[in-house]
Amino acid sequence: MPHIVQVRGACPHDCPDTCALVTTVIDGTATKVQGNAEHAHTGGVLCAKVSKYTERTYHAGRVLQPLKRSGPKGSGHFTPVSWDEALGDIAQRLHGIARRAPEAILPYSYAGTMGLVQSESMDRRFFHQLGSSLLDRTICASAGSEALTATYGGKLGMRVEFFAESKLILIWGSNSIASNLHFWRYAQEAKRQGAKLICIDPRKSETADKCHEHLQLLPGTDAALALALMHELIVHGWLDHDYLAQHTLGWDALKARALQWPPERAALICGLTVAQIQSLARDYGTTRPAAIRLNYGMQRARGGGNAVRAVACLPALVGAWRHRAGGLLLSASGVSPFKRASLQMPQLLGERRPRTLNMSQIGDVLLHEGDAGFGPKVEAVVVYNSNPVAVAPESAKVAAGFAREDLFTVVLEHFMTDTADHADYVLPATTQLEHWDIHGSYGHTDVLLNRPAIEPQGQARSNAQIFRDLAMHMARLDSAFAAACFSESDETLCRTAVSGTAIDFEVLLQQGFAHIPLPDAPFAEGGFATPSGKCEFDNPALARLGINTLPDYLPNYEPPTTAYPLAMISPPARNFLNSSFANVASLARMEERPLLEMHPDDAAARGIADGDQLRVFNQRGEHVCHAAVNGRARTGVVVGLGIWWRKQGANGTNVNELTHQQLTDIGRAPCFYDCAVQVEKFKELSA
Repeated sequence: MPHIVQVRGACPHDCPDTCALVTTVIDGTATKVQGNAEHAHTGGVLCAKVSKYTERTYHAGRVLQPLKRSGPKGSGHFTPVSWDEALGDIAQRLHGIARRAPEAILPYSYAGTMGLVQSESMDRRFFHQLGSSLLDRTICASAGSEALTATYGGKLGMRVEFFAESKLILIWGSNSIASNLHFWRYAQEAKRQGAKLICIDPRKSETADKCHEHLQLLPGTDAALALALMHELIVHGWLDHDYLAQHTLGWDALKARALQWPPERAALICGLTVAQIQSLARDYGTTRPAAIRLNYGMQRARGGGNAVRAVACLPALVGAWRHRAGGLLLSASGVSPFKRASLQMPQLLGERRPRTLNMSQIGDVLLHEGDAGFGPKVEAVVVYNSNPVAVAPESAKVAAGFAREDLFTVVLEHFMTDTADHADYVLPATTQLEHWDIHGSYGHTDVLLNRPAIEPQGQARSNAQIFRDLAMHMARLDSAFAAACFSESDETLCRTAVSGTAIDFEVLLQQGFAHIPLPDAPFAEGGFATPSGKCEFDNPALARLGINTLPDYLPNYEPPTTAYPLAMISPPARNFLNSSFANVASLARMEERPLLEMHPDDAAARGIADGDQLRVFNQRGEHVCHAAVNGRARTGVVVGLGIWWRKQGANGTNVNELTHQQLTDIGRAPCFYDCAVQVEKFKELSA
């Protein structure tokens, strides 16, 4: 008889659902990954990506042993070596650099897994002890996160389950069907009870298809729309004056600004009609309870932080926070109880204060020769949980930086990605089915535990184990790495994350998840986490950033021009999550090939038909892909669905060949959706 067990776990991708998993294991082999039906937010349902997680774990292309480069950088030529040889050499190289200039070493990581143990525990301890440069991890959410914190005092908002009781839901900057499936279940429940759903998005997404209305505004104009909505709420008297008086700061100043934004002004900027803006304002001002599901798409332009602040102010104007089914949710991660300092141990830095380098400008960082203002040239980079050559902006510069022969590069990976191809060493990492981890979510308010369902494949080791082992080799050169904090197990680190909090680790072991105790309506009586305890429309602390302390509209860095007349956004393809699933055969087949969505009028003006091969270009480079004239792009906007690996592209590029490294107004984040291009038919390459 086969031995069958079911193991509770958690999805490593907070997209923002962080689903509870159940993995079926037969005789040591994982055969199926399902949602945990006992977890209310997951309800037994997974997205198409994670439901195929066994295909990723048992992929024929898995890196299952340490590899050392044996050819030119980027060639993908490697030779298998032992763990001892790899770690010994890496330790020697890093130690030698650290003796001269520890800041010449840079860790580079993000959200390949979002578990705290495998993404921000032993690794941080290691680099703090080393004294390496710090990384400003901005590539996804920092503009919106810092803007939300400036307004509410933290990453706080509605509890997602109460959207089911809302009577109006604005889905703003989110393709929820693709990336927030379980919120969508609550929205559908509300819809069945008579709620109106309105999508606000430059792309006619799969979510827009299912909403009652779609406002297809131009990229980067969300703040103008939000200010025009405020204008209409004011002039029509759709305000909760008592809530404004008691629980907000800076209302008179915000009111004066909003009155400068009649619908006629915003309509010209947003590419909408006056009637659309007026109708949206009427719906929002007269429907109770009204809720906004905001996501991070809107903050990927120059004025993205201001845009998030403007939208985040809206619920206070109408008193939506009085209802548990009213308000706004961008991120709820601020309620997570995790003991991050205990995991990361920043005290290992001692008196040292290393520089911080922005991951969104890694191309410029790696090509910088070093000077008094910058500090030492980067000589070594250790990459884990990320694929920067594919996902970072202006990728021609990123690829050139990683191609430096004098740059020592270590990559912890599952597959030979574009970044791994440029490594000196590639170290095999475990997948989610093979290690311990603990997870929060920015979309709901539960904590989840991931238990290993199977043994690591080949010679793979967890990220935390790799840094433990690397510390052991470093200890032979520097006794500081022999400290006990470098030997704690992954399970111990999981326990550390919630030690002394309201989360009982034994409950996590038993059921795989635990609820964070929270009020139903967090701001019904004010009580924001800001210094004033109020929703801060006017935040004087923002003055140090050189921007207005009130929400404002900032035009894009790259408005369309004669040379580059089309605005380009690059959201994830429905079956990809950034670059993580681009090599999973079943998912890649669903996406078929790199695509650029175009409006029929823009395509016809260039003699382009659906399926034609295209050259998309600007001053930074060119990308070859195929046209999708499918009705999802609006006039003047093209949509480059991503993120394919560069080596999967027809000319060895992806959409990030075209994006730039300028940063957002708040949060120092990238402006992926603030990009102007031209498109032409490209006949030289075969279809």
